[in-house]
Amino acid sequence: MTRTPYWLMGTIAVALTVLGGAAISAQDKHAVQVPNGLALAEFRGYEDWQTVAVSKTDEELAVILANPVAIEAYRAGVPGNGKPFPDGSRIAKVHWKPTTSAEAPAPTTVPDGLDNVDFMVRDSRRFADSGGWGYAQFNHDAASDSFTPDGTDAGCGYACHTIVASKDYVFTAYAKR
Repeated sequence: MTRTPYWLMGTIAVALTVLGGAAISAQDKHAVQVPNGLALAEFRGYEDWQTVAVSKTDEELAVILANPVAIEAYRAGVPGNGKPFPDGSRIAKVHWKPTTSAEAPAPTTVPDGLDNVDFMVRDSRRFADSGGWGYAQFNHDAASDSFTPDGTDAGCGYACHTIVASKDYVFTAYAKR
């Protein structure tokens, strides 16, 4: 029977301790919450939601995503048909800093560093004072790969969205496929 040298067992124990400590200290992004507002946990799985559309400004690239409840409403013509999104609709907007692709054969703008993620959730009872929608923004820090909430409550995006009140407070239309 072969015996494992003590120095090897010690090295393995130290490595496991260091790796375990790093795993414990890493941020659980779903635990982050806007004060008096929405938690990132309310949007768990948003990374896999279906694309509604994309957008671009001089400063950012974005993809707008929606959960199945909102996608079904979009496909039924909401908000263009005058009907509101149903309760349970969730919309996410992921923003990246843009960069130019080094591989594409033509000048192509692609996502670079993650900047922030914005969310909307339709709950007409919970958010009666903000058009039936709750809002949240979580800024991403690349150095620590962590998120911090932006704003003070779930109504923080309401003021901007009032200009599209006739479209149930939603800027982005479902892009034709």
